[in-house]
Amino acid sequence: MRRHSSSSSSRGGGGGLGGLLVWVVAVVVVCSWRIAAAQAQPPPKTDPIEVSALNTIMGRWGVKASSEWNISGEPCSGVASDVSDWDNYPKNPAIKCDCSFNNNTICHIIKLRVYELNIVGQIPAELQNLTYLQDLNLNHNYLTGAIPSFIGKFTFMKYLGLGFNPLSGQLPKELGNLTNLLSLGISLNNFTGELPEELGNLTKLEQLYIDSSGFSGPFPSMISKLKNLKFLKASDNEFTGKLPDYLGSLTKLEDLTFQGNSFEGPIPASLSNLTKLTNLRIGDIVNGSSSLAFISNLTSLSHLVLRNCRISGNLEAVDFSIFPTLTLLDLSFNNITGQVPQSILNLGALQFLFLGNNSLKGSLPDAISSSLKAVDFSYNYLTGTFPSWATHNNLQLNLVANNLVLGSTKSSIPAGLNCLQQDTPCFLGTPKYYSFAVDCGGNISTEGSDNTIYEADATDLGYASYYVTDQTRWGVSNVGNFFQATNGMNIIYSSQDFQNAVDSKLFETARMSASSLRYYGFGLENGNYTVRLQFAEFAFPDTKTWLSLGRRVFDIYVQGALKEKNFDIRKTAGGKSFTTINRTYTATVLKNFLEIHLFWAGKGTSAIPTQGYYGPMISALSVTPNFTPTVRNGVPKNGIKAGTIAGILTGVSVIGLAGLFGIFMWIKKRRMAQQNEELYNLVGRPDVFSNTELKLATDNFSSQNIIGEGGYGPVYKGKLPDGRVIAVKQLSESSHQGKSQFVTEVATISAVQHRNLVKLHGCCIDSKTPLLVYEYLENGSLDRAIFGHSSLNLDWVMRFEIILGIARGLSYLHEESSVCIVHRDIKASNILLDTALTPKISDFGLAKLYDEKQTHVSTRIAGTFGYLAPEYAMRGHLTQKADVFAFGVVMLETLAGRSNTNSSLEQSKIYLLEWVWEQYEKEQALRILDPSLKEFNRDEALRVIRVALICTQGSPHQRPPMSKVVAMLTGEVEAPEVFTKPSYITESQMMDGNYATSSYLGFTTSTGGTSLNL
Repeated sequence: MRRHSSSSSSRGGGGGLGGLLVWVVAVVVVCSWRIAAAQAQPPPKTDPIEVSALNTIMGRWGVKASSEWNISGEPCSGVASDVSDWDNYPKNPAIKCDCSFNNNTICHIIKLRVYELNIVGQIPAELQNLTYLQDLNLNHNYLTGAIPSFIGKFTFMKYLGLGFNPLSGQLPKELGNLTNLLSLGISLNNFTGELPEELGNLTKLEQLYIDSSGFSGPFPSMISKLKNLKFLKASDNEFTGKLPDYLGSLTKLEDLTFQGNSFEGPIPASLSNLTKLTNLRIGDIVNGSSSLAFISNLTSLSHLVLRNCRISGNLEAVDFSIFPTLTLLDLSFNNITGQVPQSILNLGALQFLFLGNNSLKGSLPDAISSSLKAVDFSYNYLTGTFPSWATHNNLQLNLVANNLVLGSTKSSIPAGLNCLQQDTPCFLGTPKYYSFAVDCGGNISTEGSDNTIYEADATDLGYASYYVTDQTRWGVSNVGNFFQATNGMNIIYSSQDFQNAVDSKLFETARMSASSLRYYGFGLENGNYTVRLQFAEFAFPDTKTWLSLGRRVFDIYVQGALKEKNFDIRKTAGGKSFTTINRTYTATVLKNFLEIHLFWAGKGTSAIPTQGYYGPMISALSVTPNFTPTVRNGVPKNGIKAGTIAGILTGVSVIGLAGLFGIFMWIKKRRMAQQNEELYNLVGRPDVFSNTELKLATDNFSSQNIIGEGGYGPVYKGKLPDGRVIAVKQLSESSHQGKSQFVTEVATISAVQHRNLVKLHGCCIDSKTPLLVYEYLENGSLDRAIFGHSSLNLDWVMRFEIILGIARGLSYLHEESSVCIVHRDIKASNILLDTALTPKISDFGLAKLYDEKQTHVSTRIAGTFGYLAPEYAMRGHLTQKADVFAFGVVMLETLAGRSNTNSSLEQSKIYLLEWVWEQYEKEQALRILDPSLKEFNRDEALRVIRVALICTQGSPHQRPPMSKVVAMLTGEVEAPEVFTKPSYITESQMMDGNYATSSYLGFTTSTGGTSLNL
């Protein structure tokens, strides 16, 4: 059997071998045939339509194809047909092809790159014939005209780059056809209009770059459909309206940038959903108020910039230890309060920290992370001594404009900081100088053609630093980090020739800043000065290249007053670079101190000529007096007083009565000068306007511009040359208050700043009737809004926010301001509303500074009947609780949509407080609400009513402080039940009197019922 088997196996093996040989021969024959066929088949060819289109495009643009991919006139040959990495492929111009079409016989161009070749012209019509394009990169050229509508034909497109070109017109809606698009880059163009709604069709889009592109209008809702977005950059446009809440639904976002637009706040709380964010940059919100609470979920952040966003709230409420990867934190130019928490300075990865221009208080923490390179705490209210880390050699630290005590560290910190603390400038009251001039960035002093000596300014200020000259004549402060810059420089140089240059040497250097640049003059004699700033743009050439597309835009302030908004050096010079321009302003020095501030508000390009290149720049400046100085720029004149006295005595002996008359006139003039000096000192920071300026702004105080009548007299609407709309309050000669109360109002408003207090732009003291210049608030006063005298329709949310805003403003006046202030005339007509309906407390004319050791500040009652607290109306007993009472009345008026007294109503409703108590006791309190409120939050409404009734208790001791009122309104603290009607209500009802009359009949505090422990 085994042999058989073996024999059988042997025979079977021989037959199989023969079959295998036959199979091999067959394969060889087939392969040979295929090889021969392949050798006979020509290589794939580029679609001839595309060849023609490509040749026309290249010829029109004046570029040539590379021999590495255009072999023998066949575009899709050589490296064009391989699969190498396109992004790192060095050739330019370049194409990539797909040659798999029609059985590998036809090639289609799927990628085209013509990048940074400064191509001049329009997008050619022949481009539409490359219909298979998946990747088109035309960035960094000089393409003009509109994006043609045929762009919608490229339905295979995944990557489209048209950035850094002067393309114009509206964005074509046909872009919405590119539903496979992953990346759209159209930054740095000159488009107009709004983004088309059709962009919402690009649901696969992951990257959208539209910064510096000229778009305007509200940010479109269709962006909410782009759920796959990872990168969204939309800075430096003219977008308006609210920051959209839907941004929080784009949960795949990793990079979100919104700076330099005109968005309104608040920053949506929904952004807390964007937990994948590593870079968040929002800035330059025009109104509204925002909170930092939303960042608590964004623990993946490495860069967080919320600059100039109107953020308020306590910094200590945020636990910064949850941001282990944070390297840059910029919360500057907000209204953040509280102390600097140790958790920020402990962050192990943090390198740059900017907290300047806020309302931070207290002392600095004791320790700091070794990773920190630059820290900015300038322009806050920090106190105490310097911590040991403040003098670390490798740390850049800016502590300008605080209230710090230098102590023993004075010798180890940069000189001059003592001159740059708040309200303590050097030479205050003892001026030494009347002029100074600076060659910004220059390393040697330069003499101008008018013999002015421009001092050198070569100090490298870095990210956060300052410098004061050895003679303490002038100083400079800089803060800011050039984001993504490889070599951010704050001094730049040029060897070009400049047009219009009288002193060309001054323009060889310039100082540049990434955020905020300030120059200071110390020890200047008080008076009016001419401030001359000199500029020349030399970063952007006057050529038809993408480098010429750069725009530098910033704001100019002098003595805190905005002089130029969105100032563009090149635009001002007629669109030319290397052309010098001068800007001249008049400034008033009040406290021997002058400040010039150049501020970047997010506008302008930020990547031309290199990434991270933006912000204000200045070549030179000079400050000269508009009066005859009495000092000699460091050498005071001596013997003037003795000579004057001797002259007067001689005059008396020789001239007699004429001399006495001269002395009398001199004393009178001196007194007037002292009065003016007192007014100057009281004004402090606000700008001082001339009577001529305000006449021009108000059309010579035309009666047609009267917008109200205050305790002072008429209030006029006006417009300043810089575009600011203002309200000018005039102190009438017939006013009983007079100048003393004018001084009180100026001093009071100058001392306090809060988003719920009216902003004082300045005052005028060179007219017969002193004037106050306020911000103009478009929506008028609250009484007009709630009593039906305006077109505003306030819903429940608006009314609640108005009530809460007033409460916060009063809380600031009473408990947070550096001095405790009792307003004394809180009423609906003294609450003004801005465009966002943010309430602002106005008319501080009746305000008195309240000393806690006193309870009777004035024997003269000031205020408005219907809002007067009982103890104040009857006994002149004034505390903060008088404002609390008046606020309670305003709350009820806002809820009910009516004034506190209305004799046209039925008897039971004439007096609002009586009617509210009647309804409250019937447990029908919600019946007092304005009938126009169709929808409201029931719990909130009841809470507000209870708080209002607590605030209007008869005894001041039963009324809560305003900080507790805020807490009760927000629900942080429960509002206690009110058990007993105030006695002034019951007595008024018993006597059948009215509320206004009862304030003269006497008030008593009820002793019955449950007491309120407030």
